[in-house]
Amino acid sequence: MIRFDYLEANKDAFRKQFLEAKPFPHIGIDGLCEEEKLTQLYYSIPEIDTPSADYVFAKNKFEKSKYHELGGLFKELHEDLISERFKELICYITNEEIFIDPTFYGGGIHQGRKGSFLDMHADFNYHPLHDDWYRNLNLLIYINKDWKKEHGGELRLEDGRTGEKTEVDVPFNRLAIMHCRSYTLHGYDPINFPEGKYRTSIAAYAYTPHKQHMESARTTVWHVEKKQHPIKYALSKIWVPAVKLKSLFSKSKTADH
Repeated sequence: MIRFDYLEANKDAFRKQFLEAKPFPHIGIDGLCEEEKLTQLYYSIPEIDTPSADYVFAKNKFEKSKYHELGGLFKELHEDLISERFKELICYITNEEIFIDPTFYGGGIHQGRKGSFLDMHADFNYHPLHDDWYRNLNLLIYINKDWKKEHGGELRLEDGRTGEKTEVDVPFNRLAIMHCRSYTLHGYDPINFPEGKYRTSIAAYAYTPHKQHMESARTTVWHVEKKQHPIKYALSKIWVPAVKLKSLFSKSKTADH
């Protein structure tokens, strides 16, 4: 399903664009997949019934990590994404030595329904089930048929060190790739999609093996404006220790779906 020949023919241009992007390395690549096949996949996506575990920091966001279980084109896309050929392309474009998590832990289909939003955050850095896997890149395939700017949902990016910001549009058949670091903040504002349409993506996460941790392990860190959301701001400040405490008594259920 992935247009490998197209990616390979343009990999030098993509590499330059990714590495030179501000506020931190990222890129939006249009035409990732064969249009006809991705359109068929789009119309085959069911309503996802598992809500995101982001609680107050997200709304109406649902996810299915094991999307390949839907079979057909979903399985074909999954196999392309975890293939050696795709891995080599992403390594070259980003200048990082990575592999795609084949289980899509925390990834897979992400479906944002009416009014959905995701507050700005920095993602966890070491895989919860493999503590030597360092989360290096986020790869997001947007499947928003007939998307328009007025629908909203653009991927917001902000460098937590400098405050520099940008946005990436989320049209149909675009692959967004971005670094995953403690300062690579990202999220999206409340959406205004037409009735019956959802903000849809397939998220894949790329890891690099670390024989020893290069930084302290962290969970998702939320960044909320104090003036706009004082209660959520206060919650964001206790979120990390609260998650650590919860993990002592119960295991994450993310991998189950």
